[in-house]
Parts: sequence; structure tokens; C-alpha cells
Amino acid sequence: MVGEREGIVVEVRAFDLHGVTYYDLTIADPNGTVDHARLGPESVPADLRAGESVLVMRIANMVVSVRRPPTGP
Repeated sequence: MVGEREGIVVEVRAFDLHGVTYYDLTIADPNGTVDHARLGPESVPADLRAGESVLVMRIANMVVSVRRPPTGP
């Protein structure tokens, strides 16, 4: 199953692994489900902060990336 859902970033923790910054994310979706994901820099928008609305891409019910939703016209 592949799909994208809205979510709110609850927590972002960056950490360095062999010179590459990775992110541990906690994301809540509107129905109250909380997901945790560890993603590389290619899968997380720059300067992502707690409280931001995001679109969460899932494959086989696993979070594989997040992106900011498009802004107005």
C-alpha cells in the first residue's frame, strides 16, 4: 500500500552518523495515530520543526518521507 496522509510533527531529533545528519521523527495524524520514523536527509525538508503540518508518504504502512504541503496559489 502506497499513500500520503496529513500529519503534524510532534518531535524532530537530528543526529550525526558518519558525517550524515539523520532524523528521528514523531508524527501525529488527525485520527490520533502517532508514528515514529528514522529518515535520512533526502526524506526530510530542511529546518523541519515540531508543530509543522506535513504530508507523510507511506509504503507498506511505513513512513518513508515527509514533505511540506504546497502553499496557496
